[in-house]
Amino acid sequence: MESMEEIYRKHADMVFRYIQSLCHDADTAEEVTQETFYQAIKSINSFDGTSKISTWLCSIAKRKLYEYIRKHPPTLESDENIPDTSDPGQIVLGNINKVEILKAIHRLGEEQREVVQLRLFGDLSFSEIGEVMEKSENWARVTYYRAKLKLRKELENE
Repeated sequence: MESMEEIYRKHADMVFRYIQSLCHDADTAEEVTQETFYQAIKSINSFDGTSKISTWLCSIAKRKLYEYIRKHPPTLESDENIPDTSDPGQIVLGNINKVEILKAIHRLGEEQREVVQLRLFGDLSFSEIGEVMEKSENWARVTYYRAKLKLRKELENE
């Protein structure tokens, strides 16, 4: 088995992007990524090799994110929730009803929703998405394509 240093070097960026795709906050993603690898070091003996190491790390990361959210619930008073109007991307997105897009994504089935979030918000490749979800790259592509069609149809009907 690889050393934890090698595992960290190889998988830290992917774990970070996965968490960031779920929480949409780089600082939180960085903190959760560090907690993930800390937990991985503590429990490396429990890794039985039945899944890929990246899948094991992502499952730890997801649990750590949920723990983080329970301990640090979001507040409306936070300046982080206010869009940055100096950022042109924020202004352009403001013209599209982001809430409706996010509602439509939320209505997708769990697997389609997670694939869309990993692709759009996590910037993961289809190969990485397949690895995280323990499926093939082709499965990730097809699932994303079908979800995209479903979203387009739903948003056109609104």
